[in-house]
Amino acid sequence: MTRFRRRKHRLVLTFTADEAVLLAGMLRNLVELLYDGMPPRPAPAADDPLAVLAEAEGFDGPTAPPEDEVLKRLLPDAYSGDDQAASEFRRFTERGLRDGKAADAKLVIDAIEAGDSDVELGPDDQLPWLRAINDLRLALGTRLGVEEDDHDFWESLDPEDPRRVTYDIYDWLAYLQSALLHNIS
Repeated sequence: MTRFRRRKHRLVLTFTADEAVLLAGMLRNLVELLYDGMPPRPAPAADDPLAVLAEAEGFDGPTAPPEDEVLKRLLPDAYSGDDQAASEFRRFTERGLRDGKAADAKLVIDAIEAGDSDVELGPDDQLPWLRAINDLRLALGTRLGVEEDDHDFWESLDPEDPRRVTYDIYDWLAYLQSALLHNIS
């Protein structure tokens, strides 16, 4: 099981080899999902300064909510009662949100794959790790259909039920998230 300890202002996480492979693999899948179906950025006309600015600032995102339930959970509408405002908000923010989530996931993947079973997190790494694990947990919980106060249902599943293994991974991610929150500097 993952261990947490402090070394001065750094947090040291020790993963088993299986945990490291599992976490990196799930994060790769998350990055792939974040960009699945995302249209490529259009090339702006060189003589259109607004188009160049829109591309540079990421103001060219989609206007409709994603169809995938996990992406709907990770990228929710900002205005539930106003479709036009939600559409405009999404157009200006969704690419940046996706890019930020992917950057957090890639930071964790790089740290895991950089060395041995110990991963040292400096103060600037801790929040991206927390966000990436939270995104994974939300994605897995959405796929499983986990709801508030249904812990007893999941714990009572037969050990042979394939959902049980996935729930155990979800539960492990909750442990990682909680431990990071308690140890963050």
